[in-house]
Order: sequence, then C-alpha cells, then structure tokens
Amino acid sequence: MEWDKLKVCNGNENGFLTNCNLGLQWSMPEENSNYKRGLFANVGQVGFSGGVSPNPSNPKDNEGGFKLPCMDLYVKYVSSPEGFKIVGIPENEKTAKKKKSSLKLKIKVANPSLRRLISGAIAGAVSRTAVAPLETIRTHLMVGSSGHSSTEVFKEIMKTDGWTGLFCGNLINVIRVAPSKAIELLTYDTVNKLLSTKQGEQPKVPIPPSLIAGACAGVSSTILTYPLELVKTRLTIQRGVYNGIVDAFVKIIREEGASELYRGLAPSLIGVIPYAATNYCAYDTLRKAYRKFFKQEKIGNIETLLIGSLAGAISSTATFPLEVARKHMQAGAVSGKVYKNVLHALATILEQEGVQGLYRGLGPSCVKLMPAAGISFMCYEACKRILVEDEDEA
Repeated sequence: MEWDKLKVCNGNENGFLTNCNLGLQWSMPEENSNYKRGLFANVGQVGFSGGVSPNPSNPKDNEGGFKLPCMDLYVKYVSSPEGFKIVGIPENEKTAKKKKSSLKLKIKVANPSLRRLISGAIAGAVSRTAVAPLETIRTHLMVGSSGHSSTEVFKEIMKTDGWTGLFCGNLINVIRVAPSKAIELLTYDTVNKLLSTKQGEQPKVPIPPSLIAGACAGVSSTILTYPLELVKTRLTIQRGVYNGIVDAFVKIIREEGASELYRGLAPSLIGVIPYAATNYCAYDTLRKAYRKFFKQEKIGNIETLLIGSLAGAISSTATFPLEVARKHMQAGAVSGKVYKNVLHALATILEQEGVQGLYRGLGPSCVKLMPAAGISFMCYEACKRILVEDEDEA
C-alpha cells in the first residue's frame, strides 16, 4: 500500500493546509467505505469525517502527483493533526492502560480507630529507626557521659562499640515508640475531630482544638509507655550492665523497686504537654496555611515531610530545657546526682552549667527531631491513604 502518496491539488478543492493555492488533499470517504480503516479515524471535534485513503480507488488520481520522501517515518513519529486519533488502540484499551498505570496499594480496614493505630505504629517505627544514631548521640550529650560535643560522642561510641553502638537500644526504642505513636496519633485525631467545627459554626472551645488534642495525645502516650522509655535510656547509657530488655526490667525492679520505672514521669508529663501541644498545633496550622496559600486541598508527601519537620523544630526549641531535666532525672542513679523534682533539676543545671547547660544538645536534638517528626507525619498520612474504609476507595 502506497500510503505515502498524496496528491497536490488546488486550494479550491476539498483539501486543507493551503499555501500559495497548494494543499494536501484528504479524500472524503463514503459512509460504508473501507477508508474508515485508514490511518486516521473520524474527527468528532470538528464535526466532519476525513481520512487518508491508503488505497486510492482510482489509480489515475496518482497521475501527475509526487511521492513525499520518508513518509512512513513521518506517519510513525510525527503527531497527527489535532482532532484525529490514530487507529490501532481502541479507546477502552487506552482507558484500561491508564487506570492500570495509576493503580495504588489500598488495604481495607473498616474500623477507623484501627486504621489510625496501625498508621501511627508504622510511622513511629520507621521514623525512629531512621534517626536512631542521632538519638543515641543526643542522649549521651545530654547527660555528658561520653563527651561534650557531637563529634566527641560519636568518636567515643565508634571506639567503644563500633557502628552497632549507634543503634544501641533501638529495639526497645521501636518497641516503645510504635505503640506510643499509635496511641498518640489516635488520641490526637479523635480529640481534634470531636473539638473541630465546620465552617460557619460556633467554636466548641476558645483555643485551637489541635492544641488541646496534642496535649491529650502526649499525656496518654507518655503514661502508657513511660517504663519502656526509662529502660531504653538505661540500655543506651549503661552499656554492658543489662543483657536485654527483659533483664533490664528485672534488675531495675529487683534492685531499685518498681517505682523506679516511673522515675522522672512528672517532668516528662510537664515536658510532653507543651511539646506535643505545640508540635501538633504547629503542624495543623502550617497545613492550613499551605492549603490557603497554594489553594489546594491535597498535600503531597514531600510537603508533609517539610511541614512536619518545621513543626518538630518549633516544639523542640520551645520545650528543650524540660527535656534536659527529664534525662538528668532518669540517669540520676547512674550519675550519682539526685534531684528532688523538675524545678530542682533545672536550678541545679542552671547553677552548675549556666543557661547553655539547659540547651546542651539542642543542635543534634533538632537534627534528630526534625526529620523524625517529618518522617512520622509523612508515613502516617501515607498509611491513612493506603488503609481505606471501603473497597470502593481502593
């Protein structure tokens, strides 16, 4: 078939692309003509049918014409005129391929609370494992057990325990953080949803709902998982003393009493309330500001990562002195320093080390908490999109 033969005609004939009274003629097929199987299908957009006849019915039509060079390459690689569809891929097949390429993983979980728990547990485990080395360095830096700078602590850990030392206590950290984050995010979403109002309605509380929801989330998760936090701190600082999580629990209860598992709980609660409240409030505020500024409802993973990281930096800086006091109280039995309460711990640190002592480790803390918070929020939002309530959402 000589598809590459086109006849030059006068501009007055049935043709287009007229230039200096010359045009490429497009034959107009009859209703039942075989031309419908040609290169171009009917044109719905412009309201008429047209096609290039692969086999001209009248051989004489080719007399006086000329053959365009490399017409087969033109047909293959150059896009067709607007409104023409290339025959060969039915419309339903195109739609099926498009849907197939846009398939996303969806898992049906009918219970909304279970969806939040699973999403929170995954988010906590992934985020904490990713920043485990920074958490180890930060803990040593706070209590001053291996040096007074991040570099000194890192060198000491590498010299003593090697790379595995950077992940010391990570298992207990994940075991603690996974349920803690699950409870925290479940509580936050539930309380925030109950206190939030629709546009135009009277606010239920005089302060932002996310502030109250964040505080409730932090308190509930801290009380339920605090013993694991204390054991994790001991495993990180007292290397070689305990043979694992269970051994640490047994020795602490036997030698120091069960109440030792909750040593430092008061400053932890005092610290976690403002931290969680500012963290979730900042996250919610930044998300609303993003939607308003860019005028779009959906927020991508990268944007969520950045928003969560910024929220973590804000909350960490605001509440860091309380975190330092908590770590000192938890490690009091090890360092030989006994603090009566959180105020005594803050006053002692301030007297002995000055203001810089209250913010020692803030740099690595932000370096650790910013990506941890960002990854946590990103994983949580991503998991909520994967875990759906109805199969129709998949």
